[in-house]
Amino acid sequence: MTTDECFRLGRITKPWGYRGQAVVFLDVDSPTDYADLDSAYVETKNGLVPYFFKLDNFNGNKAVATFEDIDPEQAAALVGHDLYLPLSMLPPLTGNQFYFHEVVGFAVVDDNYGEVGTIKGVLEYVQPLFQIDKNGTEILVPIVDEIVKKVDREHKTIYISAPNGLIELYLDESNKGC
Repeated sequence: MTTDECFRLGRITKPWGYRGQAVVFLDVDSPTDYADLDSAYVETKNGLVPYFFKLDNFNGNKAVATFEDIDPEQAAALVGHDLYLPLSMLPPLTGNQFYFHEVVGFAVVDDNYGEVGTIKGVLEYVQPLFQIDKNGTEILVPIVDEIVKKVDREHKTIYISAPNGLIELYLDESNKGC
């Protein structure tokens, strides 16, 4: 199993208790959806390693993980490491919600410009951006509800309403080299 086949569930933030426990931060919308989780992969210098545990004491996005067969020192050594789960364990999304990895390869159609190009990735900055390829030219479009109008999973197309002039800004030859 590699990180490319997984999604980041969260991070082990600090040791807790005396029975091989640690506090984990779950970087998900609904942490309690993972209350019945009994294992996850921990990213180590040797790759992803499976660990078995029980989650309890949920407090917002934090929970206590009681690891099986490890002592408090071993649990403390896991602090700062990320937790991963296979992509197949992601809950399905509907409507205009989507996971960034699932829209790579989708076509993008703007209501004014028409077909913009193909999503080659999502850049995760303060504001996530679609990284769209149009015949070798990169176009960056913010991922916000006001712009993303429809996600058509069946036809692998995302319909957007980009701000006036945004797409043309990337395609205008006079802007090259600015």
